[in-house]
Amino acid sequence: MRYRLTASDGSHSFELRGKTPLVVGRAPASDIPVIDPTISRRHAELECSDDRVIVRDLGSSNGTFLNGTRVDSAVVAVGDTLTFGKVAFKLQQAPIAPPREQAEGRGPGGATIVRQLPVRDPGASIDSITTPRYDGTVSSDQQTGLADKSRQKLATLLEVSKGLGKATDIDSLLEKIVGYAYQILEVDFVAILLIDDHGELVPKIARDTRGGESGRAVPQSIARTAVNEKVAILSDNAGEDTRFGGQSIVMQQIRSAICCPLIGSEDRALGVLYIDNVTAAHRFSDDDFEFCIAFAGIAAVAIENGQFAQRIQREILTRNNFERFFTPQLAKRIAESSETIRLGGEKCPVAVLFSDIRGFTALAETMRPDDMASLLTEYFTEMVDCVFRYEGTLDKFIGDEIMAQWGAPISTFDDVDRTMSAAIEMMHDLDKLNASWRHAGRPELQIGIGLNFGEAFAGNIGSERRLEFTVIGDTVNTAKRLCSAAGPREILLTDAFRRALRNPPKLIECPPMELKNKTQPVTVYRVVLE
Repeated sequence: MRYRLTASDGSHSFELRGKTPLVVGRAPASDIPVIDPTISRRHAELECSDDRVIVRDLGSSNGTFLNGTRVDSAVVAVGDTLTFGKVAFKLQQAPIAPPREQAEGRGPGGATIVRQLPVRDPGASIDSITTPRYDGTVSSDQQTGLADKSRQKLATLLEVSKGLGKATDIDSLLEKIVGYAYQILEVDFVAILLIDDHGELVPKIARDTRGGESGRAVPQSIARTAVNEKVAILSDNAGEDTRFGGQSIVMQQIRSAICCPLIGSEDRALGVLYIDNVTAAHRFSDDDFEFCIAFAGIAAVAIENGQFAQRIQREILTRNNFERFFTPQLAKRIAESSETIRLGGEKCPVAVLFSDIRGFTALAETMRPDDMASLLTEYFTEMVDCVFRYEGTLDKFIGDEIMAQWGAPISTFDDVDRTMSAAIEMMHDLDKLNASWRHAGRPELQIGIGLNFGEAFAGNIGSERRLEFTVIGDTVNTAKRLCSAAGPREILLTDAFRRALRNPPKLIECPPMELKNKTQPVTVYRVVLE
């Protein structure tokens, strides 16, 4: 059975064709575009089968209603009223059009269904170009002409391959692909959509014949079919092709279209290359189709290599910048993250630790530089090991002071408890160091530690030539001032830190402290060390 949605005022009518789910939305590229302020860009989805229609709301702002009742998902019967936002439609049974004569090459619904080819091995399309098809009616001169034409196509593809190999980044690579498409194919519109980390097809570039950015969207029904089924599609009358149920194709007056999936290694779909003509002046031929598939295969290899190179560059930058400050496990997780390392950052909750040597300046005046450097190296090595042991981030050394934090760029549910454990272990490990130094007749060190928990800005601060990941804000400043107020072998923490602890150690509440830039005294607690 075929269905039709008709607006209550008769202004809109959409045939529900094909087995692919159809998106109702305000976006022009929607399968069923409804331009109304109460309609979300992706409002709802309709799935049709031979005996029923299912509607699913896609988290729209103003809701989807079946016969006046708001629904998330429901089966719609003929005669029911579907309302998207404030726009109502009635589901009707569409009349079945009489079949066209097969001699005209027409498929169901009046479409000229030309070809649909699976794309698993793009190299096969190049083979079809290099081995032209002959039949018994072709003369020797014509055979020579076809062979020359095939050699010319192969030479063009070779030049395309060389040119794409010189691109330095993904953006310039996509520009080159579109440029080559206009050089070697007679088209009105070229677009590339790539699959993002969430599996969505995202438009990356779209150009019209003038070379400028085009606001015209790629019909999602065609793109989804190409990606999901890994088929290249040639339609000579896309507006009536029953494989594409979307009304956006009709609205954009697309006459002839080719959509090729970009298939990378391991048969992985990277996105689609889409070209079309909006007039009947030039309709794509079988040769155009096969050439476009081969071109898309080369483009897919270049895009995958570009993405791989971009990922390698990101990992190198990440490792160079972060390995000194993160545990090896955390550095690896960051390097493999899909987030690009960039200037800027975001606000997030972090636990901050400051540790400072008490009386360091006076001690330094009594020691030789070499002895002081040796003592500090042993001290910092042990303290940083404590931070890394609990998967913290070494933010920086400030003279004899250590700043570490937990929670950025990757957080865990027990960041505050890890911070506390690291602080206590720093005290115990320093006790062991002091015992060995005392036995060797070397000076001993004492430290104070300040802890705080709260929101801070975390990100890469600096220039494009040198980035440094850090956290800044009042949370950090308060932890530093608590560290300054802590006595030898004393750990002080704020009430915010105490309340965030899941397994707090024994604590003693101290008298409220006056801290710089704080209008009110701060509630402070001290850890009872065993």
